[in-house]
Parts: sequence; C-alpha cells; structure tokens
Amino acid sequence: MLISTAYAQAAPAAPSAMGGLESFLPLILIFVIFYFLLIRPQQKKMKSHKEMLGTIRKGDRIVTGGGMLGTVTKVEDNEITIEVAENVRVKVIRATVADVLNRTEPGGTAKSDEAKPAQGEGAAKGGAAGFLGKLLSGKDKT
Repeated sequence: MLISTAYAQAAPAAPSAMGGLESFLPLILIFVIFYFLLIRPQQKKMKSHKEMLGTIRKGDRIVTGGGMLGTVTKVEDNEITIEVAENVRVKVIRATVADVLNRTEPGGTAKSDEAKPAQGEGAAKGGAAGFLGKLLSGKDKT
C-alpha cells in the first residue's frame, strides 16, 4: 500500500536557472542602492579632500581635525607649520587638515574675500539673506 502511494506522487520540479537569479535580485538591488547612496559620495568627498590637501599654500587659513585654527607659514612634504597665535607655531601632519577657510591666490590676495558679497548686499538684491532678515526682524526693508 505504501509503495503505490509513493509512485502516485508527482516528481519534484527541477530548479530553473531564473529561479536562482530571482532570489539574488533583491540583494543585488540593495548593493546598487548602497553604492549610489553611500560609497560613491564618500569616494567623491575623499577625492576632493585629497585635492584640497594638495593645494594648501603659505598664507592659507586652515582648520585642523582637532579644531585648531591657524595660518600656514611653511609647507613641507607631509607636514605643515601653522601659526595659531602671534609667534606660536605648531607642526601638524598634512592629513589632519579638515578644511581651508581662506585661500590665498598665487599673487597673495585672499580668494574668499572677493567671492563673498558685502553684508547687506544680499538683502538689497532680494536674496535668501535678505528674505531671512526681513522675516526675522519683522520689518519690510524695501
């Protein structure tokens, strides 16, 4: 009796090649999403930080990873000497520089001073600063 029942059952279906691909499709999709949301932007950020470190010159105002502000007085291969106060110089490793606040042009002029509009200029032109100033002060400056 048991033997006849066993013969009556259908044979199991053979696994198809598409079945394996369909099971990995969500995993592949998650990896692609992680690549575009996490990995690629981090690579771009690292590339721009490396370029920034390569363009540091004497006279630039920088911030280190520890939060120290200073003006670059000497640039060496792997080290930078910054002046944090009058006659107080500190050597830091180039990789610890977090940001360059004011860049100096090769001619000696500060680039960031030319690029920033004068205070109040944004309000006169109706920019975002002008809108926020009007909104917060409650006065209509026209």
